[in-house]
Order: sequence, then C-alpha cells, then structure tokens
Amino acid sequence: MTSSSLQNLRVAIVGAGPAGIYAGNILTNAVNDAGGSVAIDLFESLPAPYGLIRYGVAPDHPRIKGIVNSLHEMLDAGTTRFIGNVEVGRDIALEELHERYDAVILATGAIRDAALDIPGIDLPGSFGAADFVAWFDGHPDVPTEWTLDQREVAVIGNGNVALDVARILAKHAVDLRSTEIADNVLAGLEASAVTDVHVFGRRGPADIKFTPIELRELGEVPDVDIVVHDEDFAYLEGLTPANNQLKVMLRILESWRTRESTGASRRLHLHFYHSPVEVLGDGKVEGLRFERTEPTGDGRVRGTGEFREYPVQQVYRAVGYYGTPVIDAPFDEKAGVVSNVEGRVTDAATTGDADAPVVPGLYATGWIKRGPVGLIGHTKSDAMETIAHLVADIEAGRLSAPAVAGDVLNLLDEREVAYTTWDGWLALDAHERELGANHLHTRERVKVVPRDEQVGISRGALVR
Repeated sequence: MTSSSLQNLRVAIVGAGPAGIYAGNILTNAVNDAGGSVAIDLFESLPAPYGLIRYGVAPDHPRIKGIVNSLHEMLDAGTTRFIGNVEVGRDIALEELHERYDAVILATGAIRDAALDIPGIDLPGSFGAADFVAWFDGHPDVPTEWTLDQREVAVIGNGNVALDVARILAKHAVDLRSTEIADNVLAGLEASAVTDVHVFGRRGPADIKFTPIELRELGEVPDVDIVVHDEDFAYLEGLTPANNQLKVMLRILESWRTRESTGASRRLHLHFYHSPVEVLGDGKVEGLRFERTEPTGDGRVRGTGEFREYPVQQVYRAVGYYGTPVIDAPFDEKAGVVSNVEGRVTDAATTGDADAPVVPGLYATGWIKRGPVGLIGHTKSDAMETIAHLVADIEAGRLSAPAVAGDVLNLLDEREVAYTTWDGWLALDAHERELGANHLHTRERVKVVPRDEQVGISRGALVR
C-alpha cells in the first residue's frame, strides 16, 4: 500500500449502525497506517446513531448494549463525522454522493421482516417481529401504541429475535422499569393481557439458533413458567452436540423438562417440529395450524402429515429480516441485499455474480451486503473485507476523484434538511440520561421517542 494514492480521500458511509461505524474505523486505521488521510461522513436516516444497537436490542439486555461504548469512542475520536436525520435517496441522491466523495459504502442493514407466505398471514392481529421490536425499543417511525389485549399469542421462529419478542411479551412490566424503556412502551406493557406465549420452531431442539445466554435468561424471568413437551426430545437420544454452545443449550432445555410448575401467572411454551401452515380466523387472528415435522437425518425436516391447531389471538413472525434498499443502488430482491461480490457492488440482478460489472466507487458492508445473519463480531470481519477491496481499488486507480468540491452540509442547508450532528447526539444522550436520573423509577436513561423532539434537542446543539 502506498500513501501517495491515499491522500485527502473523501468517503461517505450510508448507515450509522455497527456495520457503518466499524467500516469507518477500519478505513481510517488502514489509511492512517499507510501515511494517508481520509475524511469520512457517516449518513444516517435516524436522528441518532447506533442503528439496531439502539433500536433492535431488547431494553433488558444492557450487556449487549455495552457495545455502544466502543462505538461511541470511534465516533467521538473526530475522524468520522456523523450526519443524522438524512435519508439518502430522498434528501440527497446517491449520485450526488458519488459526485462529492471518492467512494460510497452502503451499510443500511436490514430492518424489515422477511415474508412468511402462508394463508392468513395478513389477518389483523398478525405482525412482523421487526415492527414489535421497533415499538418496544422506542423507534421514532412506528406508532407509539401497541395493543396487547389478548391472552394467547404465538411467536414463529427459533432465533434470538423470536426469543426477545417472546420474553418481552411474557415478562411483567414491573421487571422492565429499571431499563431504558420508553414511558409509552412501559405503559403499553403494563396494560398487557397476555398470559400464554407460544414459540414455534420448524425444526428440533438441536437446531435452535439461540445463544446460551439468551436461552438461560428465559428461564429466569420472574413469575413466568417455561413449558416444554417430552415428545419434542425423542429424536435427541444418542445425539452428540455439534459444539459446546449447543451442548449447553440442550442441557438447559433438558432441565426445564423436569422443572415443576410454580403456578406462575404467565407461561412461555416452547414447541419444536412445528411447520406453520395457516393463520386461522374470520376477520382476525383466532388460531394457528401447523404440520408436525420430523428430522431426515441430514439436518433437514419433513412433514409427517399430522396437523395441529392452537388457539391464539395474535401472531408474531420472527423468521428473519430483509434488507433495506437504497434508491438507485442495485438490489437483489430475492436475497434482500445490495448486489455485490465481496463488498464491491455490482450491476446485477443477483448477488455473488463474479462476472457482473462492478459499480465504480460503490461498496457494501454488514447485513445489506451478506444478509441478516451472524453476530456483531462478524460485522468487523465483514467490514475488513470490504475496506480491503476499497483500498485496493484506490491504489489501482479504479476510482474517480470527486467532481464537486465543498462541504455537503452546505447542500443540505440549501435544501433546509434538518440534519443532526455528533454534538447533537451528545446533547440528546445527556438529555435522555437526565430524564432517567429524574424518573420515578431511576434508570440509566429514558429514551426520547418522537423524531421531532429528538431533532429539536439535537439541533439545539448544532455547531458549524
């Protein structure tokens, strides 16, 4: 790597979640280590940074939210400029970014629910898990109220999102008072009529996609009994767990088989080998129909022809997320990602086509690059691959220098875009912490939910 080709670089990153922040930090370090210089602008459609860490992690998981501390340090270093409340494709076009930067990196993530194509899935009372998660995390772009007036609800899925949704539905609101949960969400959960939460997985206990910590915490929720069914464990005899994580989780599940009911006021039922067939109801959700499945011995399952129905009045599908496209960027509709090869965006209908022409200066990282799989640690290695290609392209002279000079903020000012800044986030962060300190139930922070309030507080600290 030579420094001569890496001087005075200007790079735009779209998305201020972990993927975008890590990409900015890795790029800064790579260029600085080579003796070059780079100015990075981090665009975010929300007024605040951190993406799914702020709006996709359950409020009762402060350990996971601890990642915010390291993300804060990266942005607070001053090498990456945060520009929030700006929607690329609406407030500024992707082409306008290309004109002003040597390269553009898309890190918009995946915030929409993947589809579950079964009859009745669109009945009133059927929801995507992503929408419910956004609500209980105080996302500014979802309704502030969520009706929980039914006793029996179902969650379809066997991953950590399904577990988060099930736990929040089953948990008593009083046990969330010490978290950063927004007041409107706390009020909604306090009014909940839920008594029974059913979690359904298409495969068996040995195929769960949880993490041991998530699963163990499920059994520690006060005044909630865990219910499992012996028939779901029949295929585990003689099974050797594939790894230590699965070994721990199977041990946890086995312990629940012999746990005595405490007579708790709420119950969380775990069902395995259930493939959803239809959401039942006349004008609203009234039940779910499943086909019982069995393992085939090669990691898959097949239907047995046995069907079962369960009375439930709400359904939450947690079968995966779907990528968030950027206007004018190539998008693979089937995979739900930006079309790319190892982070280089390609002008192709499908991703992974090595023969597709590369879009010069356009890159992707995170879930919008590889799909909504993997943990935060994968995001770092993912960003390293993308940044390595970006740096190689710069050194090889494959990218065009910016055609338009001047600060992009001037353009946003001309368009009267109410963008937010890092100083604005620090002001909002301090305000939320003050709300928490002065709250009836003292806590670390209380989230401000309405977008206009977030923007108003942030813009009050605007420094140019």
